[in-house]
Amino acid sequence: MSTATTLERIESFLPERSVRIDDVAASLGLRRAEVGVFRKIYGLDRLRFDPDTGLFDLVLPAARRALAALPEGRRIEYVIYAHTVQAVAPPHVDTAATIREGLGLHDAEAFALTHQACVSSLGAIDLAGELLRAEAPEGAYALMVTGERAYSPKVQLIPNSAIMADAAAACLVTVGGPGDEVLSFVTRTLGEYAAGLEMTKEETQGFGQVYGTVLGEVINEAVDAAGLSFDDVDLVIPHNVNMVSWRQTIKEMGAAPEKFFLDNVAHYSHTYASDVFVNYTTLRDQDRLADGRYYVLVSVGLGATFGAMVIRHRKR
Repeated sequence: MSTATTLERIESFLPERSVRIDDVAASLGLRRAEVGVFRKIYGLDRLRFDPDTGLFDLVLPAARRALAALPEGRRIEYVIYAHTVQAVAPPHVDTAATIREGLGLHDAEAFALTHQACVSSLGAIDLAGELLRAEAPEGAYALMVTGERAYSPKVQLIPNSAIMADAAAACLVTVGGPGDEVLSFVTRTLGEYAAGLEMTKEETQGFGQVYGTVLGEVINEAVDAAGLSFDDVDLVIPHNVNMVSWRQTIKEMGAAPEKFFLDNVAHYSHTYASDVFVNYTTLRDQDRLADGRYYVLVSVGLGATFGAMVIRHRKR
């Protein structure tokens, strides 16, 4: 029996309310010229943003749909809530436990991961596989859940980079299942940029200068660790931070732009730790994921962690 981590079902959820970036500009303190830069240079146009949607209203729908794929007689051993912003709810609210109870998974162990920022969701999948192999009964499952609200201008705007939006996702994980096989996971953290949004101007410039090179290196390291070449990869399924960062990375890699799925950047903007799964479900629903082919899930978190996960898709 294979001991590889497998992704049995991935689901995403987006609020119905779609707004133009102009509609949130005033609350973010953006001038018209800055909005123009975000649209024309960074490639952002619309985003899903609904202030009336509560955190758990956002998170639970995708999780419930993913759970529908749980085979009869199998149980969820772990519920892992991966999020980017460290404070997503009032301090007296245990978000992971609330999600577990909302899903009726009362016997599962529930906890949250956040310190890799937007890469936390990929890290949670890696951890889920390790826990299932190490201590769970054979045939057990884990549920990785993402989703957080852009509840304040402080956490919605990354200056000169991204405007954050609302979305959620969930991934049903097991070991040796028939789903997408995880072949490798590589991260690299540049601690000199740990200040994130509090970086100095010089640190921010330094981060921008190395961003494309380091991200390209991490993608290639993950591909190498999977025993593949980049030519074997059908698509890179990335986060939606902006078009400039991806153009820089693609140039540094000397790669073909068509191997990077960037269609959703203009439609959904950056959705914290959920981007790669929103993009995955978009591709799956468009029947653009081929059976037996290889894909790279990629994200970067402020702080600064770069992550890439190679999967082999299995169509069912």
